[in-house]
Amino acid sequence: MAHDNQFQLLGSRRFLPFFCTQFLGAFNDNVFKNALIVMIAFRLAATEANFLINLAAGLFILPFFLFSATAGQVADKTDKSILIRRIKLAEIGIGAFGVGALFSGNNYLCLTVLFLLGVQSAFFGPVKYAILPQHLRKTELVSGNALVEMGTFVSILLGTIVGGLLAGRTGEGESGLWWISAIIMITASLGYLAARNIPRAEAPAPDLKINYNPVTQTRRILKEAAKTPSVFYAIIGISWFWLLGAAYLTQIPSLTRNVLGGSESLVTLLLCCFTIGVAVGSLLCGRLSGGRVELGLVPIGAAGLTVVGILLASTTGNYQPPVESTVAAFWANDGALGILINLTLIGIFGGFFIVPLYSMMQERSDPTIRARIIAVNNVLNALFMVVAAVLGIVFLNVLDATIPQFFLIIALMNAAVAIFVFNRVPEFAMRLLIWLLSHTMYRVKHQGLDKIPAEGAAIIACNHVSYVDALLLAGAVRRPIRFIMYKPIYEIPVLHFIFKTSRAIPICSKQQDPEGYAQAFAEIEQGLKDGDLLCIFPEGQLTKDGELQPFKAGIEKILQRTPVPVIPMALRGLWGSFFSHKDGTAFSTLPRRFWSRVCVVAGNPLAATEVKADALQETVLDLRGQHR
Repeated sequence: MAHDNQFQLLGSRRFLPFFCTQFLGAFNDNVFKNALIVMIAFRLAATEANFLINLAAGLFILPFFLFSATAGQVADKTDKSILIRRIKLAEIGIGAFGVGALFSGNNYLCLTVLFLLGVQSAFFGPVKYAILPQHLRKTELVSGNALVEMGTFVSILLGTIVGGLLAGRTGEGESGLWWISAIIMITASLGYLAARNIPRAEAPAPDLKINYNPVTQTRRILKEAAKTPSVFYAIIGISWFWLLGAAYLTQIPSLTRNVLGGSESLVTLLLCCFTIGVAVGSLLCGRLSGGRVELGLVPIGAAGLTVVGILLASTTGNYQPPVESTVAAFWANDGALGILINLTLIGIFGGFFIVPLYSMMQERSDPTIRARIIAVNNVLNALFMVVAAVLGIVFLNVLDATIPQFFLIIALMNAAVAIFVFNRVPEFAMRLLIWLLSHTMYRVKHQGLDKIPAEGAAIIACNHVSYVDALLLAGAVRRPIRFIMYKPIYEIPVLHFIFKTSRAIPICSKQQDPEGYAQAFAEIEQGLKDGDLLCIFPEGQLTKDGELQPFKAGIEKILQRTPVPVIPMALRGLWGSFFSHKDGTAFSTLPRRFWSRVCVVAGNPLAATEVKADALQETVLDLRGQHR
């Protein structure tokens, strides 16, 4: 269901009330924030406006740095549905204070309200992402995150439009302020009503003793997160995305006024392009992920952010503003369409980048400390966004760089950060290769994969047709697979990197390498004791004629030492591909088949005592059928 129609989640009480609560909260924050920033940008001198705008951005996210560690502990200790209701009640009180601040006309009092909204959001942050794995199934997690990101940025879009338009009316009297005030209070009240319908989400650590020191608590949970490198570097990647997003969004009002020569309406249009892009990218990511956490989309998102960021810097740097400041004049000017397209593409690639990272962080975090892990993520998000605000002040106010030059710098910085993260976690590159393979040369279908146990030790036994069999199996099966493979194949350049990353176990005959043979069996035994899912190709080599070769008795020896279930599997449709030995040696001719159909079929699990090599061969042959 998750990947057939991800919007079905919006009809479920497990998701819809939370989605509405999150949507309304993000909308409210951005009505106030954008109204304030637009009023500052168009009422004050450019130098003073730049300072206050960056200060506003910093004050809004500073509470995430100060209070997220405590918020994560509270979220792990408390029923999350109850906690959300309390947070939404606080939003109503802050909204009332914000109304008074707006009518006072005091910019610094309004900045105080932004800080309080940041405090409220800091306490909501850990609950927001920790509650999803409690209410959603694993196959729904990516779709749920995609919808949340889509909803968040659509609400940001609507909030910025409403805040910007109403801010433009404040110069004509108090009608704009009255409308802003009414919307803030009504939205906060609706958010509380939605929160009352969120199902219970039991506390995973009700006896937790809260440490109120943000420094020591953050350090402690960072050490816990670092024990799972993929989680830790997912947090780094997410935090970098928010730095990048904050850098772009914060500068858009000044970009509009000082570079593009536009008005408040053009600010809204540019923000629309960016936020619609993120919403579309998030939904596309959910669709392309096929109901699983697809890390292969993250490098695509990172590359797109860099390339399009450089293009945006170029198009804005070469733009010549028109005489009039209207949206129509901007639209008719050379370069306008390129700016809008680039901003939209940055949002789309941002969605590709962020959704899998959030899903991986949730899926791979220990449930008992998940909210605290997410809280630490929010701390680093806040730190990176504060850095974005500082970078904006330093480059634009101290070093006198132009905004297009600033965009170029952060685009190049994005490339450096991406290379660092992907080098630390090679799984991203491995999943990219698998995703590209299964979405270009092949159309991969699945049958019976639900028969593979979701956890616990087991062995997959499959026919061996091509050099990419392991990649296709790894892309089809939701669980990580450790492959037992012929050592010469394991050592093939490029593929060796992938196999090593996935902790494959190289093996060769006892006659060729007695020590390596014994080491391989010891590693297999340990892997099964650890509960890993292993895959063996019992033929021991690639087929030379498309037919199954005799299964070797090695699998029987493995099962004698460590009895575990065996899942027979078959690959259909790979014989004759560029990576198979049909018509000679693999790789010897140019690829002739693209988008060809391949099917991965799983049979019923077999008890270890039932498995004999010859009988297993017949079972796999039956699964494969006549389609080689």
